[in-house]
Amino acid sequence: MKTTNGMTRRGVLKSAAAAVGGAAIGSGAITGFPTIWAQNIKNITLRQMGTGVSNLNDVAEKCKQDTGITLQMTALDSDAVTQRAITQPNSYDIADIEYWICKKVYPRNVLQPMDTKKLKYFDQIVPIFTTGKLTPESHIAQGTAPHTVGFVEGQSSTKFAKAPTEWFTLVPTIYNADTLGIRPDLVGRPITSWKDLADPAFKGKASILNIPSIGIMDAAMCSEALGLATYGDKGNMTRAEIDKTMAVMTDLKKQGQFRAFWKSFDESVNLMVSGEVVIQSMWSPAVAAVRSKGIACTYQPLKEGYRSWGGGLGLARHLKGIERDAAYEYINWYLSGWVGAYLNRQGYYSAVLSTAKAHMEPYEWAFWMEGKPAEKDIMSPQGKLMEKAGTVRDGGSFYDRMGHVACWNSVMDQDKYMVSKWNEFIAA
Repeated sequence: MKTTNGMTRRGVLKSAAAAVGGAAIGSGAITGFPTIWAQNIKNITLRQMGTGVSNLNDVAEKCKQDTGITLQMTALDSDAVTQRAITQPNSYDIADIEYWICKKVYPRNVLQPMDTKKLKYFDQIVPIFTTGKLTPESHIAQGTAPHTVGFVEGQSSTKFAKAPTEWFTLVPTIYNADTLGIRPDLVGRPITSWKDLADPAFKGKASILNIPSIGIMDAAMCSEALGLATYGDKGNMTRAEIDKTMAVMTDLKKQGQFRAFWKSFDESVNLMVSGEVVIQSMWSPAVAAVRSKGIACTYQPLKEGYRSWGGGLGLARHLKGIERDAAYEYINWYLSGWVGAYLNRQGYYSAVLSTAKAHMEPYEWAFWMEGKPAEKDIMSPQGKLMEKAGTVRDGGSFYDRMGHVACWNSVMDQDKYMVSKWNEFIAA
């Protein structure tokens, strides 16, 4: 692109860089561009849409403060995120989506691959997202493991690569290992297995979440633990396996096992607080929300392992020029530590552990990540009490939890069939 005096934009930037010695904005937050370019980035607004889990106002405010970039965030449920990503690709700049959603969205050519050379912290991303293994000895969990949809074959490709390439689909941001939440004061005995969800002792007091792509995984973990179903891959069931799983769940429903089928965070919290439900599918921050009300609630480790999920930030296909540069700057800022610490303090996990650790107090890191007893009271990002001193995190350390993931939330080849059978189960 030529300017009016015949210089290219690159030439202008080189001159500006030389004039200021390559200095960035005084705050130090913007690191990738010379001052003249960075000042322009400060005027950029990026439209981000995703689920409410990670579209957080505090993140938008801190991003504005540190980089000058304005984030307009829209929070939707998972199905609405998927639909908007595919059908309204010009309505957003950043797609904050889960990896199972990525499997549906990316082949539709609405997102653009990211150049890993422009990602400042790429080499420090937890290897689950690049190789599928937390440690070299780890096994790769079933389902839509993030690394299986983490790379594409080339800069203009929509085909997922079988091994890492230079072209990244999503920069991972938030993930966790999910299990069952229980009311230890009401269940009356130790809970050790996913099959406990089906124990007749909890008839009318059990619940499972009603999001098909996630609920089916909890149903499969339960059915397999009961010895009533076996799977080649729980994350990609055959029709026969789907039928068997739904038959097990439908029998339990008709016997009155389930009190409710929840869809929202608040529903799951209210069911546990009221005592209407004593064992159910749950999310870590929902367990914390129950505890914050002074009610005992445990996120119970189970011998069969955890069901895991993760999300990341993707770039809309239409982004280019300074808007794309701003998006890279935002993503690099996202991984630089403040957001990671914020997420860790809610019970989630961050994608770059070293930068998050630098933004946390040693006692916080020891509690959330190392599974050690809390030396002091543990507070939420908003300053509310989450855990009292002496408490140990349910499930222990990061490696204890993420090292025992049995399956990831998934999109199956038989996805439409699975959803139809799930809806039959809910209606039964």
